[in-house]
Amino acid sequence: MLYIIYQEDHPARASLRAAHREAHFAYLEQHRSILVLGGALLAEDGATRTGSVLIINVPDLAAAEAFSRDEPFRKAGLFRDVKISRMRRGQWNPAAAPKSAEGS
Repeated sequence: MLYIIYQEDHPARASLRAAHREAHFAYLEQHRSILVLGGALLAEDGATRTGSVLIINVPDLAAAEAFSRDEPFRKAGLFRDVKISRMRRGQWNPAAAPKSAEGS
């Protein structure tokens, strides 16, 4: 089942992102078999990070919550809000995705 994890950064804790970046990416790599899509939420300036979104494929909500709970950014207290919701894949058009991580 697909779950989307929507995480908004706590503005006063932005320095935690840099401090736990390597652990965050190692965690995602460790769980690459369930990670469908992940990326940073950005302010309109395209540079300021405001959070992140992860879409994972796991058996149930308990597994999604466990994955989120153990994620290094969350464990460090970076997020002011985390929402986890089951979702259904509707439209699927990978060809429309940008060619670069920055959206171009």
